[in-house]
Amino acid sequence: MNILLDTHVLLWALTGSEKLSERAKAFIMNPDNVVFYSVASVWEISIKHTLHPENIPFSGKELSGYCLEAGYEPLEISERHVYSLETLHRDKEAKPHNDPFDRMMIAQAKSENMLFLTHDALLPDYNEACIISV
Repeated sequence: MNILLDTHVLLWALTGSEKLSERAKAFIMNPDNVVFYSVASVWEISIKHTLHPENIPFSGKELSGYCLEAGYEPLEISERHVYSLETLHRDKEAKPHNDPFDRMMIAQAKSENMLFLTHDALLPDYNEACIISV
C-alpha cells in the first residue's frame, strides 16, 4: 500500500517523537507499504522555517534530505492533483478548515489511490476514504 504522510506525522516520524501513535508507526514500518512525503509538506516547512526559524529549525531542502535518508519517496504536485481539489467537500456542520497544504495532500492521496495518514481532527470531515486518523 502507498502511504502519504501529513506534515506533522512526517515530522514526528523523522524525529522519533512520542506524539507518533502506534497505529501510525505500524503503517510506516510495514515493509509492504511505500511511504511518501508531499512536495506540499516541503513547501509548508519552507514557509514556516522562513517565518519562524526558532520553531522550525530546518529548511524545506533539509526536510527533503531527511525524508530521502529515511527511505521515503517524494510525491510531486501535478495538474491532476490540483483538479482533484475540486472534488473535496466538507460536511456543512463541520468546523472550518483553512489549510491549503492539507487539502492538497488529501487531493494527492485521493487521486493517487494512497492512504493519507493524519492526526488533524478536522480532516475526517472531508469524508474521503483515503484519510486515516492516526
